[in-house]
Amino acid sequence: MKFIIGQKLKMTQIFNDAGRVVPATLIATGALSVSQKKTVSRDGYEASQVTLTETKGKKVKTVKREVRGAEEPNFEFVAGDTVSVSGISKGKGFQGVVKRHGFHGGPRTHGQKHSEREPGAIGGGGGRAGGRVAKGIRMAGRMGGERVTVQKLKIVAVDSENNQLLVSGAVPGRRGTLLEIYGQ
Repeated sequence: MKFIIGQKLKMTQIFNDAGRVVPATLIATGALSVSQKKTVSRDGYEASQVTLTETKGKKVKTVKREVRGAEEPNFEFVAGDTVSVSGISKGKGFQGVVKRHGFHGGPRTHGQKHSEREPGAIGGGGGRAGGRVAKGIRMAGRMGGERVTVQKLKIVAVDSENNQLLVSGAVPGRRGTLLEIYGQ
């Protein structure tokens, strides 16, 4: 299985062979190694622990991720590979139902004064919930800041000298987000 850990640098765009603009994300990687091998007899499951080591001046940053499976991960990617990218999405704070769930809100006229972006009725008297608010009702709340996986992205280019990947499309998170890239 192909696997690599990287850090989102920025979004950019490139031109493909047909002359069309393709949005892409630049991802920086570093020195990767397998630091631990987990086995069924000792740990109860099979996995490899992958370590990313970055050195900036005097600081040494180490990040560890675990990849399930019996085989040891392969860190080599080439242009044209199809990948899945996982990371933590941007946190957007407390949001209303219109932004969070795509509600349309109420009409702008016909007696509506201050309730244009409100959710409407949430309970029911004698309905399916029996006069209470049922579990799972979509309401306002915290949005973003959760693990997201984007699948079927293509690797456009690989820069081995600078340890960078260029992946077509958008990947989760802000600049600096730690990403896990799985080859398919």
